[in-house]
Amino acid sequence: MQLAYAIGVSKPISVYLNTHGTGTVPEPVIVEALKKLVDLSPRGIRQHLKLNRPIYERTAAYGHFGREPEADGGFSWEKTDLVKDLQKIIG
Repeated sequence: MQLAYAIGVSKPISVYLNTHGTGTVPEPVIVEALKKLVDLSPRGIRQHLKLNRPIYERTAAYGHFGREPEADGGFSWEKTDLVKDLQKIIG
């Protein structure tokens, strides 16, 4: 998923999703469902992922992605907590 923003505009001006051929639902349908489910403004993303806490030091070793979410919120961007809600919206 790729989000593009413009200075002074809180909502993304472009949302791009590529499931690399693994999706069973058309990508535009998933994008519209995500827009309904999640506040995609920078503030909304920051609040949902609880990124205002000092959890980044551990990302200095071994990278930011492909890690297990931790109980204290570390690597919160790896959680799959929206899957069931997304499936309900898509049907």
